[in-house]
Amino acid sequence: MRRTFNWRRLSVMGIASVVLFSTTVVQADDHEKKAGALLDASLASGSASALLQVAIAGSHRVAADKARDKYRHPLETLSFFGVKDNMTVVEVWPGRGGWYTDILAPFLKERGTYYAAGFDPDSSVEFMRNGAKSYKEKLAGNAAVFGSVKETVLSSPTLVDIAPAGSADMVLTFRNVHNWMANDQAANVFTVMFKALKPGGILGVVEHRGNPATPQDPKAASGYVNEDVVIKMAEAAGFKLEGKSEINANPKDTKDYPQGVWTLSPVLRLKEVDKEKYLAIGESDRMTLKFVKPTK
Repeated sequence: MRRTFNWRRLSVMGIASVVLFSTTVVQADDHEKKAGALLDASLASGSASALLQVAIAGSHRVAADKARDKYRHPLETLSFFGVKDNMTVVEVWPGRGGWYTDILAPFLKERGTYYAAGFDPDSSVEFMRNGAKSYKEKLAGNAAVFGSVKETVLSSPTLVDIAPAGSADMVLTFRNVHNWMANDQAANVFTVMFKALKPGGILGVVEHRGNPATPQDPKAASGYVNEDVVIKMAEAAGFKLEGKSEINANPKDTKDYPQGVWTLSPVLRLKEVDKEKYLAIGESDRMTLKFVKPTK
């Protein structure tokens, strides 16, 4: 039986271009028929890739976020982690804008569960309070896409469950380890993520990758974290490294900037100073690590 994508707010041409990769100009109704047929085939075969492509192409995503796909590689990254649309997935600190929420929430809406473990709305830090407020407003602004998101909180210094213990198939976090190191809570956060996962569950981590020849600053003030440091923290919490990917690597990133990683896009903290130079580099070099919670 055909599954109805009630969350989907894409144009017919948008679906067709994503799912069919068509370069032929045909009538819109032909695109709709072919796109629908391929989506049905993808569902029947259990293909997550086509469904992810539809979510990534969604019209609810703003142009500025889509422009960053070339640096963040959402399809390849989520495929590497092995996300499926019937999973229970927790994203830790999706941020005030929910860049990955725009993809994961509609992707998981019909058959899966998406937990957003966000900022503490009662935090003593104004940035956290404002971020939590902005994220909640984002969800409320489009119930058709975000209506099934389950909000939890990753608070500091007291850490609580980000999802029911042992309930999650996957926990994901993107460019957050340096923030936890700055707050001296990284070890505790990895423990909380471990607790949320089922045995055999996956932890996916993307983080700004530091220069291994440079000793790690315990506070990660530059925003960069050495890959071996992340692996050791995860292993200390009980995880086993399952694999690495260079999907989000950027060899142009020299990692030695006056304002740390925030010198690069998208922040460009130096504003107009050497702007073209930093735009040419692109976003940071990033590790992409896949861990597993052992079954025994």
